Amino acid sequence: MSQRFALAGLAALLATTAVAEEVNVYSYRQPELIKPLTDEFTAETGITVNVAYLDKGMVERLTAEGDRSPADVVLTVDISRLAAVVNAGVTQPVTSEVMAANVPEQYRDPEGHWWGLTTRARIVYASKDRVDPSEITTYEDLASEKWKGRICTRSGTHAYNVALTSAVIEHLGEEGAKTWLQGIKDNLARKPQGNDRAQVKAIWSGECDIAIGNTYYMGKMLEDTEEQEWANSVNVLFPEFEAGGTHVNISGVAMVKSAPHPENALKFMEFLTSPTAQQIYAKANYEYPIAPGTPADPLVEGWGEFTADPTNLMTLAGHRPDALRITEEIDFDN
Repeated sequence: MSQRFALAGLAALLATTAVAEEVNVYSYRQPELIKPLTDEFTAETGITVNVAYLDKGMVERLTAEGDRSPADVVLTVDISRLAAVVNAGVTQPVTSEVMAANVPEQYRDPEGHWWGLTTRARIVYASKDRVDPSEITTYEDLASEKWKGRICTRSGTHAYNVALTSAVIEHLGEEGAKTWLQGIKDNLARKPQGNDRAQVKAIWSGECDIAIGNTYYMGKMLEDTEEQEWANSVNVLFPEFEAGGTHVNISGVAMVKSAPHPENALKFMEFLTSPTAQQIYAKANYEYPIAPGTPADPLVEGWGEFTADPTNLMTLAGHRPDALRITEEIDFDN
């Protein structure tokens, strides 16, 4: 009898240990971007990574689950989404010398609630045939009348464009940003529609001459046989703010407040910020690694160098409500 109980106790202990050697992730990022990372982390540490891929509703789900949530870590893209999980009170601050060495201050929450992993720049795609690259210098200039009827973009209320407008608010003030955004609207060649790739297709087809988009879409288009011709018809140009640099956004990670495996979660977060992981992650989606001295993929480096705007992204997240409001006030999408 005692031997049977001893064996049962040993089985329970082993089961507990097995469960402990895991980390649970809620992710807005696609499986093909995450799997190479989780495979490498598991190979290095023996810790299993369980990923739940979500299309939307991450904050609502974490809030509803509360302390019962199985999630240890959240992975997402765009500063507004990172700020949303922090503002919902479902994350906890993380202190790590490893992460502090790998992630510059402008790409992490001042309180340690989220940490950046990779960046993408919001740039201008310009027709090789109809636009001299020297014409694109600043974001402010995009509101100039010389671009009237020549610009394409996706919806002004999309998270990527709201983040850019937030950056304009930081540099020009709210009224200045509203005037700038009205200028962009006045210069549109067509009603805002589609995704960033659709804007490049519109340049290729002659509907417009320049478009606002994220850098990584160039890599995505070059992967696709049908879209390669679109990509090859444009230059990737890096405008800057007159008193700053090129606007960038991030992918990032945060630890859930009620994380059931906090030690494993920290190990996973530290791994994600490491140069090795960032090279894997950045290459998969044609983004820029954040860890100092970590090179981007050669294709990405080939698009040219730029100086990122130094504004802390959490500051930009604070402008998001005003950016969305002025976008709606000028009825940008109609």
